[in-house]
Amino acid sequence: MSAALQGTVFLNDHFSRDLPELSIPWKAEPTPDPRLLVLNSRLAADLGLDLEFLRSDNGLGLLTGTAVPEGATPVAQGYAGHQFGSYSPRLGDGRALLMGELRGPDGTVHDLHLKGSGRTPFARGGDGLAAVGPMLREYLVSEAMHALGIPTTRSLAVVATGATIHRDTPQPGAVLARVAASHLRVGSFQYARAMGDEDLLRRLADHAIARLHPDAAEAEHPYRALFDAVVSAQARLVAQWMLVGFVHGVMNTDNMTISGETIDYGPCAFMDGFDPAALYSSIDAEGRYAYRNQPVIAEWNLARLAESLLPLLHDDEDQAVEVAMGSLRTFRDQYSAAWSSGMREKLGLAATDPADDAATPVVDGVIALLQQHGVDYTSFFRRLGAAARGDSAPARALFTDPTDYDAWANTWLALGPDADRIDRINPAYIPRNHLVEEALAAATAGDMDPFLQLLYAVTDPYRERPGLERYAAGAPEDFGPYRTFCGT
Repeated sequence: MSAALQGTVFLNDHFSRDLPELSIPWKAEPTPDPRLLVLNSRLAADLGLDLEFLRSDNGLGLLTGTAVPEGATPVAQGYAGHQFGSYSPRLGDGRALLMGELRGPDGTVHDLHLKGSGRTPFARGGDGLAAVGPMLREYLVSEAMHALGIPTTRSLAVVATGATIHRDTPQPGAVLARVAASHLRVGSFQYARAMGDEDLLRRLADHAIARLHPDAAEAEHPYRALFDAVVSAQARLVAQWMLVGFVHGVMNTDNMTISGETIDYGPCAFMDGFDPAALYSSIDAEGRYAYRNQPVIAEWNLARLAESLLPLLHDDEDQAVEVAMGSLRTFRDQYSAAWSSGMREKLGLAATDPADDAATPVVDGVIALLQQHGVDYTSFFRRLGAAARGDSAPARALFTDPTDYDAWANTWLALGPDADRIDRINPAYIPRNHLVEEALAAATAGDMDPFLQLLYAVTDPYRERPGLERYAAGAPEDFGPYRTFCGT
């Protein structure tokens, strides 16, 4: 089934029709006074959506789930998950709805998904609503990640609902409309496996292959090829997080996608001063999801996916485990290769064989240097462009005592780093935590200008522009320690 939007774009309901066991048809809660806060016009155009329509009353209804196109079937998706290591057999979209799938002008299919649209049967005692601040945070950070070239869900719009929601204090409510290649997660497979229905598990895997990894269908062993594809996608993704200093903050298995996209921007943040133990989530008391742990947790999550897929990997369970372990063992090498290659590019060096003796000490040395001195991660790499052109002063200024930097830089400069490559790879602007908090506080109070200015900077992160100097500067000394919250 499909539903026409303005007669040109359609919402399909393939997921709910193919896998009815994994979703519950549901409706969004009414919005007393919907008001568009921000609309991603470029993304809307890419999806073939009419901007005038999206700004209309019917468009706001679509973006909040209160006006469902004829024939569409909004659903709350069911999934399980390990949250901070503890298994929950029934999580699901407690405050979200999958409106359906959009097919863009180029034929690419994307989910249209809402957050903050009200309680569903998966709500587990929550109110199902969302506040303006957390929804704008996801919009801002996800669009910044996209601009950095990192696979991610995208944000289409944030609509203020006109309702007041209650957290620690009363806050204005909002709904986020986002798109993704898919919202299938490791937790989706855990949910299907827990049902003990091998046919359902197989249909879910077939759906994932057709939607996300079609090459696996041609492999000799399609389900192993599916797992291999997810392992590779996640190895690359987490390496990209690490390279830009991004800390996800809540890497539960229900927040790891089968597509390899970053999902769920709750207690996330970018590092200021380099610290392997960087941790910003207020709910991660043990530091499970700290910066340095992200590759390890990704591998752990993939092991949970492997457990879920075992019935599809081989009829004999022992042999299925061997198949799964053979694929999982490749994760570390793939992650290390992606990280090493990316770090070489950040340093302006050719992404050659990681075993190259000349560059390896420089790559290893820069991490030791950053850890010892705790300098601003983003600023350091951006300023290396000037150093490669002969002006070391900006980089040296980050160090109280630049002696260690000078020793490292002499070895690095001897390799002939490419300054232009450094500028292309290392952003001038990221969503710096103090600026994010400033923008969200203003937006919650009704002033969207700081948010829009920050969004303007971070969605064009490599091109330095006059007047945006404060967006490239590190956090002030009196900012921190920084903690973020899920907003649920």
